Amino acid sequence: MPSSLPLPLADLPIRRLTRDDLVPCADLSEDRDWPRDEQRWGLLLAAGTVYGIDDPAGKGLMATCVVTSYGPRQAAIGMLLVSGRYARQGVARHLMQQVIASTGDTPLVLHATEAGQPLYEQLGFVAVGRTVRVSGQFPQSGDGTVAQSPAVRPGLTVRPASAGDLQAMLRLDSDAFGLDRTHLLTRLPAFADHLRVAEENGELVGYGALWPSSESHVVGPLIARDTVTAKALVASLAEATDRPLRADIDARHDGLLDWFGECGLQQVSATTVMSLGSGRHGDWTHRFAPLSVATG
Repeated sequence: MPSSLPLPLADLPIRRLTRDDLVPCADLSEDRDWPRDEQRWGLLLAAGTVYGIDDPAGKGLMATCVVTSYGPRQAAIGMLLVSGRYARQGVARHLMQQVIASTGDTPLVLHATEAGQPLYEQLGFVAVGRTVRVSGQFPQSGDGTVAQSPAVRPGLTVRPASAGDLQAMLRLDSDAFGLDRTHLLTRLPAFADHLRVAEENGELVGYGALWPSSESHVVGPLIARDTVTAKALVASLAEATDRPLRADIDARHDGLLDWFGECGLQQVSATTVMSLGSGRHGDWTHRFAPLSVATG
């Protein structure tokens, strides 16, 4: 049952959360019927700034919001969650207003659900794109390879990433996003269960990661020169797990989305990419999936 706010909104203190708040953050995710994803919360708490409001009743967190900064040119907002006990009482708006104020003039981006989009529009965000979530089990052949293996150009190969690939990955990522995401990507090897790179004639032309979420594995980030390379990376990652896969794909990459459908994965939901202050940077044709919708 919803509970009335014990204090006026203006009197609810907002604080910066730390690693010590990881379990309460995961509890709040679970309260909202999201995966607990303690591993993802650990990454967000380390690489971003996480704001929270404590429940005055002593029952964990009332609300959270994550800001992942990429310098003065852009920051991503995600994980705006409010406990079901305090839903629809203005808590999300109050927290978002304070978070927006804390970022100053830095342009902001976020992925909005259908339920959350009206609030963001009221706060001045505008739609700049759309992301489609696909989910399902890749069918595999008897030898463990993906049954619908994509056609691969001669000279294009996929292999596990090594420490020596990091600088090339950072350059490729910077071209795709138009931003320096070093502080996030250097945490990928410890965060992901599998990390792959694609090479063509000796040049690194893509990379992708696979990380756990509840009973699934999530593909992200997925950065590639073209759709053929993206498919090859996904196929290699799919062969590394027996769990269902999930990915949030830029809706403009219809060729990749069609291939997911041919492989039996379903389009289960969508989010609207929204911006406050400016559009997105980089080259979207190389940007197929974010690490998480929470990181932009």
